[in-house]
Amino acid sequence: MNAEIELKLFFQLEQQQALIELLDSLPDSEQKACRKLSNSYFDTPDLQLRLWDMGLRVRGCDGKREQTIKTAGTVIGGIHSRPEYNIDIDKAEPELNLFPKNIWPNTANISAVQSRLACLFDTDFERRTWHIYVDESLVEVALDIGKVSVTREGETKSEPICELEFELMAGKTGALIELGIKVAETIPVRLGKASKAFRGYRLAAQSSPLSLEVLEFIALEPGQDLKQTLTSLLSTGLERWQQLEAMILETDAYSLKQLPMLCYRLRACVRLLRCTLGQFNLLSDSLVAKFDAIEAHLGFVETGLSLAEILSQNCQLIARQPKKAKLAEQALSSLQQLSISSLMQKMLADTRYGSLQLSLVDLLFAIRAGESRVNFNINVKTELKTFADQLQESSWQKILALIPSEADLTSREYQSFARALDDSIFVGVAYGELYTKQSRDVFRAPWQDLVLGIRTLAAYRQLAQISESLDIDISDWLQNKEESLVFAMEHSRRSALSNQPYWR
Repeated sequence: MNAEIELKLFFQLEQQQALIELLDSLPDSEQKACRKLSNSYFDTPDLQLRLWDMGLRVRGCDGKREQTIKTAGTVIGGIHSRPEYNIDIDKAEPELNLFPKNIWPNTANISAVQSRLACLFDTDFERRTWHIYVDESLVEVALDIGKVSVTREGETKSEPICELEFELMAGKTGALIELGIKVAETIPVRLGKASKAFRGYRLAAQSSPLSLEVLEFIALEPGQDLKQTLTSLLSTGLERWQQLEAMILETDAYSLKQLPMLCYRLRACVRLLRCTLGQFNLLSDSLVAKFDAIEAHLGFVETGLSLAEILSQNCQLIARQPKKAKLAEQALSSLQQLSISSLMQKMLADTRYGSLQLSLVDLLFAIRAGESRVNFNINVKTELKTFADQLQESSWQKILALIPSEADLTSREYQSFARALDDSIFVGVAYGELYTKQSRDVFRAPWQDLVLGIRTLAAYRQLAQISESLDIDISDWLQNKEESLVFAMEHSRRSALSNQPYWR
């Protein structure tokens, strides 16, 4: 049995030669043979192995075959750790009884599983490998180019494989991250959460669609110390970031209207990570610059959300407008012209994107290891609940200063407060699980209504531009709608400000 510890990065095919040249040029780097690997992945029709969190494949290379089963593992901030068992075989189908008996669940009927095994998908790729020393640690770097494919009823579907894997052969896990950062500083890469097997199951439609409907509360335990809390916040944030990124990249043209919200959630996740580091005094100038770069790339989000709001629920926002069809057609055209997919690809091509991800992974593992270079500048012995109360109160006081209850706010003022409200809500997302659900949700509900109201106000502003471009006069209707919404929001705001904060 081997315990595989690896870091996986994704990249674009056009970066292949630059990666090869970079890896060749690194100190203490030795390129190994280039091999062609063919892999067939097996499971039962009801996915029994997947239910056991196992992955089974037969790999062919240079006329030899090897069967491998990977058992349940962990992924922390992009570092994969999973036990695997490898056995040489001489045929194309695996034999489960060759694996150690103790890897199976106690009630497993292995003979029955064996009889129902079938190949679900294949991965075929060319692998270039390097052995690279980082101080006393040895890392095997594998550059894989190929495809994952599924053939069913004579039809084949495939997706490209462009992956860079860093596997720890000997030494410290930090060596993987150090090498990954060196690559990310020069070449656009991003953390790769999805394994080849996971991608194959999805391509074969044997895995549920990716989903992350809302920015859910992060699971924290009151007994955690602040270091444990920070690692939970960072690892959860990185995991959600990768999941949202994958959802965006999988979204096709038929889901154009869903893209703005997915990008909003990705930005919210990145902002939550930034907010967390700020709370622990860990925002270096370098990290701030990278966060700012991503924020700039996502500057289209508000426009995209406004256009999607106009088009949502069968254009309910403009349902009674005589020129609804023309307005909706122009809104859809504007959303298409925004070219969100191209803007996302541009962001992924910025080296600061992957570099930020890897910098956060590096920080996460440095905190877990208790490295002295991580200086919190806070009292880490403070109880978590006390720390959370202080953060909530600080956030609350900023909101009170921005929008005092005695002031009357305009539509434009509400829209200018959107970022501050987001930041305040992120504090609740991070620490909300520490509080009683009822009091927390009652307090947060009107503030979330205000966020939705601000989004609708932005949609009205977008409608004003669209109608003007079409020479359609809906100015009176828009003014009435905006004034009515602001009136309702003012009522919600004053109600929200009168509620007792749930952390006190």
